[in-house]
Order: sequence, then structure tokens, then C-alpha cells
Amino acid sequence: MATPHNSAKMGDFAKTVLMPGDPLRAKFIAETFLEEPRLVNNVRGVHGYTGKYNGVPVSVMASGMGMPSIGIYSYELYTQYGVENIMRIGSAGAMSEKLKLRDVVAAMGACTNSRFAHQYGLPGDFAPIADFTLLETAVSVARSMGVEMPVGNVLSSDVFYDASASTMKWAGMGVLATEMEAAALYMTAAYCGKRALAICSISDSLVTGEELDAEARQNTFTTMMKIALETAVRMESV
Repeated sequence: MATPHNSAKMGDFAKTVLMPGDPLRAKFIAETFLEEPRLVNNVRGVHGYTGKYNGVPVSVMASGMGMPSIGIYSYELYTQYGVENIMRIGSAGAMSEKLKLRDVVAAMGACTNSRFAHQYGLPGDFAPIADFTLLETAVSVARSMGVEMPVGNVLSSDVFYDASASTMKWAGMGVLATEMEAAALYMTAAYCGKRALAICSISDSLVTGEELDAEARQNTFTTMMKIALETAVRMESV
């Protein structure tokens, strides 16, 4: 069933969808890793593809930037297209001196300065967390690949240019990195009774000031991509 943001038909998406923020990263993943990828959505240039990885159907579609954007796309995938698992595979800024450029981090939890959860009318603060089965599977995959993937809290921020200059305060509570989508994805999955996980590659460091350029973010986060793809294969039987 088409939506205002997705022209795909029912059955066009696989059980598991990988969601990078960048449409060009979605295209790169589809063309690099998927067998016989086909474009199933391109409304607003938000590329969505479905193909196979090691014989298992897998989809990849961009989420755009920010929590409102991933909130829309993930909700429609969960409720209109029968998707069970969504894995955000995005970039994040390191807030720990232990993290280096291109390191991969799994978000067990997602702190946020967003009011996204206000819509649910809860009598308190909701704690957005990853689905344990997806997280456990991804950690196992990373370990089998010989990849050390730190697991912990990230900050999902509504602001990129922080006028208060307060982002690093979260590091004092052990938050590993900052990004802009995981919390909304986790809340949407919880509301829909589905599974979600965010795996992020470190694209820049708030500690050292180092950063990767746009092309590197688009084309070189292959370790993260392979972890997510292998996780999707293992989740097919769950």
C-alpha cells in the first residue's frame, strides 16, 4: 500500500530493512552488496531497494536526517509494509576518547533532548532501548568478524549546531557518541511492537575535532554495513 512518502507495493520490502540516513549510502549498499537489487521507492529521492544478501531477502532505504524523518519512514515500514526489523546504519560523533574514526558502535540505549515521546502521553520519561535479539545478534556477528564493537548509550539530538555548547556534558554520564535518529526509531518500534537497532560508524570526534568528508561517510563504512547485513541474514529465521 503506497503512502505519501513511499510508492512501494505491499511485499516490496523484506522482513529486515537497513536504514542509512543518506539516500546515496542506500544506493551504495544496494549496488555493492545486494544480489539483483531493485528500486522499490524513490519518493523525494529517498532511495529504497530490495535484493538478496547470501540468498536472503534484505531491503535498504534511507531515513533522511533527524527524528521526525526516521519516525515517518520507520512507522510506515512497520505498519504498512509488514517490516519486522529495522537497523539504522548511520554516522555518529564520538564523545569518548576511546573511539576512533570508523569505529562501529551499537546503541543499547538512546538518550535524547527530543520531545518525540510526548505524543504517547506517558506519565514520565520513556527510556528508548534497542531490541535485545537484534543487539545480541549484531554483537555476535561483529565478534565473528573480529570487530570490536562497543555497546552502550548514544545521544539522539534534535540539534546539530548546538547553541548551548552542552553536548559533551552527556559524556560525563558515559554516553559514547551523538547522532540524530536512534531514539525515535526505538520509540516507534516499541509503539508498533517491532524490533529496532542502531549501529553507527564514527564519522567525527567531538573530543579531537577529527572528521571524515561526505564521500568517505557514504562509501567507506563497509564494516558497519557488513555487520548489519549478516545480522539480517541471521534474523531471517527468528
